[in-house]
Amino acid sequence: MMRWLVLAVFAIFGLAQPPAAHESRPAFLDIREITAGRYEVVWKRPMRGDYVIGFTVGWPEGCTPTVTNESQVPGASVTRMMLDCGAKGLAGGTIMIGRLPETSAEVLVRVGFADGTSQTRLLRPASAVMTVEGPQGAPAVGAEYLRLGFDHILAGIDHLAFVLGLTLIVGGGWKLVKTITAFTVAHSITLALSTLGHVRVSQAPVEAAIALSIVFLAREILLIRQGRAGLTSRAPWLVAFVFGLLHGLGFAGALREIGLPQGDIPLALLAFNLGVEAGQLAFVAVVLSVVALGRRLFSRPLPEWIGQVPAYGIGTVAAFWTLERILAA
Repeated sequence: MMRWLVLAVFAIFGLAQPPAAHESRPAFLDIREITAGRYEVVWKRPMRGDYVIGFTVGWPEGCTPTVTNESQVPGASVTRMMLDCGAKGLAGGTIMIGRLPETSAEVLVRVGFADGTSQTRLLRPASAVMTVEGPQGAPAVGAEYLRLGFDHILAGIDHLAFVLGLTLIVGGGWKLVKTITAFTVAHSITLALSTLGHVRVSQAPVEAAIALSIVFLAREILLIRQGRAGLTSRAPWLVAFVFGLLHGLGFAGALREIGLPQGDIPLALLAFNLGVEAGQLAFVAVVLSVVALGRRLFSRPLPEWIGQVPAYGIGTVAAFWTLERILAA
C-alpha cells in the first residue's frame, strides 16, 4: 500500500507553495462597445500582496485610451477607461499584452460588440497577441471556458487536496466514481447558483471553510491508518456532496471575476464545469497511477508511523490556510 507515498509528495508540494495558495486567477480585460468605435474598458490585474502584476495593454493603431478610474478590490487592481477607435473600431486590429511572455500568468480578453455578440480569447505567455476578428461562434466560446475550468482546478491546490483526500480514503473502482460524481454534481449546483446571482455569500468565509474541509479529510485519513472507520469511509458520497456545495462557491468566486459572455451564459457555464470535471479526473488518474506504481516498486510493508506523517503534514498546511484566511477576512 503506497498511499503514504502519494500523500508525502503532495505534502511536500503543498508546503512548497505560498501559504495562501488557492488558485491562479487570470487577469481580465473586458472591452464593451457602447457606440460605434467607442468602448468602455475594465482592466483587472491580479495583485500579490501590495504588488500589482505589471501587465500593459498595447492597443491597435488609431485607438486612444482615457483612464477614468483606478481602484483596488481584494486581490486585484481595477482600471476603468474609455477607448476611442474612431469609425474603424477594433475590428481587424490587434491587442497585445505587454510583459505577459515574461510570466506564467494568463489574461482573459473579452470584446463585447454593440449588437450583443462577443469574442473571447485566453492569452498565454506564448501567445500574448489577439486579433479582433468579430463575434465568436458557440464552439470557440465553449472551448475557451472549457480550458478555463481545466486550468482553474489544476491551479487550485486546496481543491486538489480535497480530491486527493477523497481518492486516498475511498480507493478506486465504482465507489470512487460515485464519490467524485457526487462532488462534481454538488459544486456544479452552487457554482451555477452563485455565478448567476441567485446565491450571495462572502468569499472570505468560504475560502476559510474550504481549507477547513481539507483538515477534516486529513483527520479521516488518520482514522483509517489507525484502523477506524470515519464518516468519509462509511458515506463517502455524502461527505463529497456536502463539501462539494462549499467548493462550488469557491469556484464561483473566480468565475464571477472572469465573467460570462452575455449571449452564451449557459454554454460558458457548462463548459467551465466540464473543464473542472476533466481536470479532476486527470488528477485522480495520476494519483491512482502513482499508487499502482508504488505497489509494484515497494513490496515490503513500511512502519505505521510513516503513513501518518503525510496526513499530519497536509492537515497542518490546511489548518494554516484556515487561520490565514480567517485573519485576512
